[in-house]
Amino acid sequence: MKDNEFIRHRVEETLKGAALWDEVKNKLKESAFALSGGQQQRVAIARAMVKKPDILLCDELTGALDTKSSKDVLQRVQKMNDTYKTTVVIITHNLNIAGMADRIIKITDGKVVSNQKNADKKRVEEMEL
Repeated sequence: MKDNEFIRHRVEETLKGAALWDEVKNKLKESAFALSGGQQQRVAIARAMVKKPDILLCDELTGALDTKSSKDVLQRVQKMNDTYKTTVVIITHNLNIAGMADRIIKITDGKVVSNQKNADKKRVEEMEL
């Protein structure tokens, strides 16, 4: 398989895995600004999934998203953690998101004020956002 063909196949496979293919297949040659905020976030996660990184850093991952899109994005990140054992670091002001974490580290004014295991870890579907 040629490189371009391989890349096209991998992009399609990944976007289908992220449940985005039908939404974006006709927009692949357009600017990212043609996508909604939720689509942009999910595409960014799909791009990360292609590379299967050891660690994924997410700064305000859901900050500009509605509740439905937020849950969708968080489910994809959780799936990536489950499937590839990717370490995911989520930086957020939304304390409800902490429910999905293995470990919760709180920082105030640049200092760690608490660092604890999450004894009550939840699946995204169980969380209120």
